[in-house]
Order: sequence, then C-alpha cells, then structure tokens
Amino acid sequence: MERKRVGLVGVTGYTGMELCRLVLHHPGMELVAATSRAEAGKRLGDLYPYLYGTTMAEVPVQSPDYAALAAACDVVFLAVPHGTAMHAARELVAAGCRVVDLSADFRLRDVDTYRSWYATEHACPELVPEAVYGLPELYGQAVARARLVANPGCYPTASILALYPAVAAGLVEPEDLIIDAKSGASGAGRKANVATLFCEVHDSFRAYNLGRHRHTPEIEQELSRAAGKGITVSFNPHLVPMDRGILATCYGRLRPHVDEARVREVYAAFASGKPWVRFLPPGVLPETRWVRGTNFCDIAVVVDERTRRLIVVSCIDNLCRGASGQALVNANVMLGFPEDAGLSRAPLVP
Repeated sequence: MERKRVGLVGVTGYTGMELCRLVLHHPGMELVAATSRAEAGKRLGDLYPYLYGTTMAEVPVQSPDYAALAAACDVVFLAVPHGTAMHAARELVAAGCRVVDLSADFRLRDVDTYRSWYATEHACPELVPEAVYGLPELYGQAVARARLVANPGCYPTASILALYPAVAAGLVEPEDLIIDAKSGASGAGRKANVATLFCEVHDSFRAYNLGRHRHTPEIEQELSRAAGKGITVSFNPHLVPMDRGILATCYGRLRPHVDEARVREVYAAFASGKPWVRFLPPGVLPETRWVRGTNFCDIAVVVDERTRRLIVVSCIDNLCRGASGQALVNANVMLGFPEDAGLSRAPLVP
C-alpha cells in the first residue's frame, strides 16, 4: 500500500486528538504536518504523551502555513472552527491540495442559509457548489472525485442515517419528523466552558438549543433531498453525563398500509453493502457503548401500531463516526484506500 502524506490543521481539539489516534494506526497514511497557533514550537508527543515511542511523537507543531502544507501533503484535514476553515480551504484547494473540512463551513449548499444559522458571511462562496457532503453512504462516488469534502456534523450523521431510508422510500409523512437526540459532553469541544465543566454535567441531564440548534438546516437539507421537496424537522438535542456518544430517537408518522415487514425490508436494503451501517435485528436497540471509538452507526426500528409511528433509534460515537472517523473514511475514499483502513471494528472498552 503506497503511503500518503497527510496534514492536520487544528491538532489540539478533540477532533484533532482523535485524528491523531486514528492516523497512527493507518497502514497507508503518515501524518507529516500538524498546526496549532497556541502550541506552535512543541512536538505532538508533548501534547499527547500516548504517542511516545512512535514517529508521530516527533512531528513538530507549527503555525499554519497553507502553501507549505499543500506542498507537503496529499490531503489536509481541517479541524478548526467554522469561519476559520473556509479561509484555510480556499488557500489549500487553490494550491492543488485535497481537503477534508470538519467544520460547518461547506456543509450547507445555500450560503444564505449558512449566514442565517451561523451569523457569518461566507468568505469563499465560489467553493460551496463543488464541496461534496461527506456522508459516504450517500455520496461515496462524488467523494472519490472531490477536491473538497465537507465532513458532516455529529448529530446530522446519526439523524440523517436514521431517517433517510424511511423518507426516501416514502414510508413516513415527511411533514411530521421529530428527532430527540442525546450527546456526550465532548460534542461541545475542548474549549473551557462553564456549561461543560465536570460538576455542571455530572449527575445531570438537560436539553439545550431547542428549536435553534445549528445542525438543524444540515439535517433538513439532506432529508429534503431524500423527499424530493423541502421539509422541516423538529430537532431537539440534549446533553448527557458521558464523554462520547450520540443516541438519536427519531419519530415519523407511518403512511397507510406500511407495515413492519416493509420497514425492515427498506432498512436492510439500505444497510446492505455499507460497511459502517449496522441494521440491528428485531428486539435489539442500540447502545453508545457498542460503538465507542468506532465508525459504526447502529440503527434499529420499531413500528408502533397503536400510534402508527415509526421509531428509529440510531447510535454513533460523536468523535469518531460523527467527526474524525468519518473524516478518515472520506480521506480513504479520496485517496483510493479501502473504506475501513485505519479504523477498528471493536469498540473502546471502559
């Protein structure tokens, strides 16, 4: 397997940390460049002692120099906040480098929608039409050809994979979709924040950003594509006292004459041939511990005949499948590696 050189912009956040863990074990990738303005001058091993004894530990952490990154790397991961990533992507793509952006800057196809939800003017709207939404189950062939991939958000990954088959197959009424999702505290990032301090999160459970979470238009964008028309969802996130993981319980009104056999047929067909989607057997519901540290999205369906509701439960690791692991899959597809290269199928255990 020919080794490819990768760079990482924004190495100090949780997604950057997770990418280091994954690339370390990749048989065909070598991390040759890592950037952080705050930690420039150190080595990766100084930031993450678990790297001691590996060649990655000696990689210097530098301030971003996009021309140098483009010259040194086959692909660059952008693990920086929205508003920052778009500037980096423009310079890297212009220099001929392929990019996987983990921020929200290129996920939304409409720049007015982006401006409305993120309160930020887009600095390079000319790149938005060519950015490929990096959900491999839906856009794998386009990802393979892309110069710029917009890595999906964590909540949207769990929600879209849960509802896309039902919406696309016309199993549910698209006007009445509800997503009740719970995430671990790492979903808020690594920055200091009172709301995610241990004593604020431990032994508590709370909802937040009801009706106004920024991942809402991303979910609506992709489910509207599945429905063939614009739809609106009710997306309701919650914070649970754990480090990593997302569990989304999604509800839709079943259309007449749709039964459980038909639902299971549609979901089984959707999961078939998709290495990172596991459709669970009847009576088994997903748990976050089963996917911790993996790129799996586990999905289960329940047909509630009494209320004529379809209930879909999906479960991912927000840092892996919801961010860095999915970014690695996208890079694998872009560079011609197997989708599962560098990714474990066994969960991290306590």
